[in-house]
Amino acid sequence: MITLIIDGQKITVPEGTSVLDAAKKLEIPIPTLCHHPKLSPYGGCRLCIVEIKGMARPVTSCTTPVNEGMEVTTTSPYIERLRRTVLDLLLTDHPNDCMVCEKAGDCTLQELAYFYGLRELRFQGEKRIYTKRDGNPFIERDTEKCILCGKCVRICDEIQGVGAIDFAYRGFKAKICPPHEKDLDCEFCGQCVAVCPTGALTGKMWALKGRQKDIREIDTICPYCGCGCNLTLHVRRNKVIRVSSKEDTVNEGWLCAKGRFSYGFINSPERLTKPLIRIAPKESSEFGVRSSGLNSSLVTRHTSHFKEVSWDEALDYVAERLRDIKEKHSPDAIGALASARCTNEENYLFQKFMRAVIGTNNIDHCARY
Repeated sequence: MITLIIDGQKITVPEGTSVLDAAKKLEIPIPTLCHHPKLSPYGGCRLCIVEIKGMARPVTSCTTPVNEGMEVTTTSPYIERLRRTVLDLLLTDHPNDCMVCEKAGDCTLQELAYFYGLRELRFQGEKRIYTKRDGNPFIERDTEKCILCGKCVRICDEIQGVGAIDFAYRGFKAKICPPHEKDLDCEFCGQCVAVCPTGALTGKMWALKGRQKDIREIDTICPYCGCGCNLTLHVRRNKVIRVSSKEDTVNEGWLCAKGRFSYGFINSPERLTKPLIRIAPKESSEFGVRSSGLNSSLVTRHTSHFKEVSWDEALDYVAERLRDIKEKHSPDAIGALASARCTNEENYLFQKFMRAVIGTNNIDHCARY
């Protein structure tokens, strides 16, 4: 264990802990743009600089491990002046369109500019302008808003293991893009969107649907498989406008493409909201044209329809029909298909029901290669 002093407060942390993480344990805020607790230290944004007694110049706290007896100063007029300058430089090449940006109110860069009161920029120069927009179906990539923090590159490589994007070019022309600057073509998990601190990466489905005002957040479970990932639905005017996930959940905030983007069915007017029972067909006679000739003749048609019922009625109906089939045709006349969208516990209960209650081994599952 290592003992050090941060802003006059003594703390003991495990060896290898970064100065930034040690400060967080003391609830001492240090601004960052490129840091993420689940990604490797990067130190690219330079906002987390601190002063350490005995060192000639400030260092990035996210990449500096603690040492025994270290004395750290996280804020001073000198440090705040450096951080303000870094922000000033970032904003000189950043679009000032917060009025219509999807991330307004949830943008780390915007928040830092607010707290540092950056109304007028001291530096002027050439701005990066990219007219091409990515033609992929899910993720809006606004490269002009990219601050090259590298979060998207690292999460795609270190967490997903896909490597769909990387840094290209050097200096002022540096940018993050897919190989050969083609349209993004990957798994579209959206992890890059989740960690982006600006409006450079957003969901195309989210555009002009709502930002922060009048948004309700509802925590739920993803319906697509049995993993049980936690979702947070962002709801406006009783419609889901986007999906996110919190870090303190079983899936640690990570989602797949279906969990993050495939929520359109929730708002579909064709979605079933009540159980339906098919009413047995009745014979009806009417005049029609037979396929064998042109003469009109009497045709017998069988019609059926669905009836809305309560859950109790539906379950009673299913139980009655299963009982009748079992008595008339034996238990092996009944088969069952389990669902990959259920949990392991639910599927276990389902097979137990089929074997112990129905009395058959005719059960299968769709989850296989």
